[in-house]
Order: sequence, then structure tokens, then C-alpha cells
Amino acid sequence: MTKKFETMLLHSVKKSDKPIKSKVTPIYQTSAFTFADLDELEGYYQGEGNYLYSRTGNPNPDELGKAVAAIEGAPEGIATSSGLSAILAGVLAAVKSGDHIVAADDLYGGSFHLLKAELHDLGIETTFVSFLDLSLVEKAIQPNTKLLYTESITNPFLRVEDLESVVALAKKYDLMTLVDNTFATPYHSNPYLLGVDMVVHSATKYIGGHSDVTSGVLVGREDLLTKARAKVVNLGANVSPFEAWLTCRGLKTLALRMKSQSYNARKLAEALRENKYISKAYYPFQEAEEGYGAMVTIELGQQVDVNQFFKSLSWVKIAPTLAGVETTVSHPLKTSHRALPKEAQEALGITNNVIRISVGIEHADDIIQVFEEAIRNSLS
Repeated sequence: MTKKFETMLLHSVKKSDKPIKSKVTPIYQTSAFTFADLDELEGYYQGEGNYLYSRTGNPNPDELGKAVAAIEGAPEGIATSSGLSAILAGVLAAVKSGDHIVAADDLYGGSFHLLKAELHDLGIETTFVSFLDLSLVEKAIQPNTKLLYTESITNPFLRVEDLESVVALAKKYDLMTLVDNTFATPYHSNPYLLGVDMVVHSATKYIGGHSDVTSGVLVGREDLLTKARAKVVNLGANVSPFEAWLTCRGLKTLALRMKSQSYNARKLAEALRENKYISKAYYPFQEAEEGYGAMVTIELGQQVDVNQFFKSLSWVKIAPTLAGVETTVSHPLKTSHRALPKEAQEALGITNNVIRISVGIEHADDIIQVFEEAIRNSLS
């Protein structure tokens, strides 16, 4: 039987065949696993056992990796300590010192810094170009280019990537592809099924969903995930058992949360784009009538005092992250994209008036009201 998305979320892990058949996977909060004798220990190294030391493997991270892989339609998945560590593992599975990456120029600021600065120090160069025009991407490809990197929905301006065309270009030049699917989630997009080689999630966000965990997940081709797993183990980028367990618990309600939050986000975006004090409201309106993702980005008009706007948001919290069940706001210029060079910020349009809204599961009318009141209370 082919399971629907909502069913797969709950039943991607097989029933336990252990003597104690817990309905929920227990938390294996242990640093190491024990052996009856030296023969059993040697058996582990010969591939006859699963676990030795929690950095190299643990049932809870394994469950998380397998569960996200299942709902992405990928054959393999691994859990990591954060979204950035998952990105790093994926990149290092595809490239080495002396190789070159072509990446979208409108990425999350942390990803931009990782590719531009940290990987540069490892001898890996990245060229950032607009993926709006794939002829620019093609021109940026060099003889040593190995990887194309982008996001399915970009941060913060919510551009929906044309993944089929990106994959076609990559195949033309025998390149690998890595896509960050954090904003879309598997509820809205499955890049692996479109031909992408590896898909990454900051599971801290919608996969976990409750702002109480930090973790990442990388899924994709088995050969690449084997390399990525070795990087996670040897660089110490593993996620703890408890963090993985919490993320798995959150994953089970992903469909319910995304349905509600995406609906609310579309309603908020529709209301704010009609507000004369909003210069622009960014949302993927054309993708789905019921909403496509739970993020809305707005650019406040010049009549609105930005500082006063943040002070006037009543119950909406200011946070440097996103995707919890509560509606929050962030200021990309001073948080997520702070590390970008000024010229990059200006080129992308990340100004002091740009506000990123992570829409929660509250009633849509209440969300709209709090933002409209904050705008009215901030007019200069």
C-alpha cells in the first residue's frame, strides 16, 4: 500500500521486533553501547552490530534520518547537530579542496558565510550568482565546478526555485546538486524526486516545529550519504539522542502544522499587500491557493518607524530564528543576513525596512490584526 504524506509521517519507522515493544522509540541517552564479550565486539567491526559509540551511531538520530528520508522519497538520510552541519556534510560529500561551487546569491546568511568564508579556508571556492537567470549560472561553471547549491524557497525573499531547470543544467555538465528545503518542507516540495542529489533541512525549524531543539537532516543518494555520514562522524557533527528524539516527536505533526501555518501565511500576505504603508509583501502566491509555506516577508514603507513597529507587536515575539508554532518576527539585516557584505545586502534589497515574519498556528484574523495595529501605531 502506498501511504499518503500524513500517514508516512507517523509510520515511516517499522514496528519494533524487540522483546519490549514500546509504542514510541525510547530515548537511548547513552554515550556508548556494551558488548557481552570480545567476539561480539569484533562482530560490530565486521558489520554484524549496529552501535558502538553515540558519535558513530545511535537509534534516535538514525530514526530521524530515516524518517525524513522516507517523506522526501530519498533512499538514505542522516541527522546532524544543526542545519549548517547538515549543509557542511553535504557539501564535503560532493567537493574537496581545489573544487568549485556555484551557489544562488539569495541564500540564508549563515549558508552564504559557510560557503564564502569557511569553505574558502579549506580551499573550496564558491561563485554566487542569481539563479533567476540560469544562463548566468551556466557562465559561472568552471572546469573544476562540482556542485550547484540553492534553496527551494529562498531566505528571506521567498523566491521559489525552478528545481527542474537547475537539475537539467547540472546534468548537462555532470554536476551534483544540493538544495536546502527548510522553508518549503517535504509537505510542499520534494526536491529529491525532481532529480536533486541531496536535500538538506535545518530540522530546528519546521521538522522539529516547536522551537525547542537544534538539529539538521541531510537526505539523498546513497553513495553521497555514505560520504556525508563519515564527515558527520569524523567531524563530530552528530546530534544528541535527546535532540533527535524531540525532533522526531515534532515531525509527526508536520502536516497539521504546515497546513495551518501556510494557510495563515497566505491570509496575512494577502492582507498586508493591500496595506498602503507596506511597500511590498513577499509570498509565493502563485504556487498554491491554500498557501505555500509559512513565511511572509514585508518591506515597510518610509512612513513607518521600524523600531516602533517592533515595539508595537504586542504578543508577537522578536526572534532570530523561525518556524515555531507561535508567530514571530525577525530583522534580516541585523540577524540572519548580518554577515553578508554590505554590497551583497544592497544588491539583494535587504534593507532596514525588510521584516521576515514566521507565521504560527494562531487564528489568522488575530495575526492580521496584530500586524495592522503595529503598522498604525508606528506611523511617523
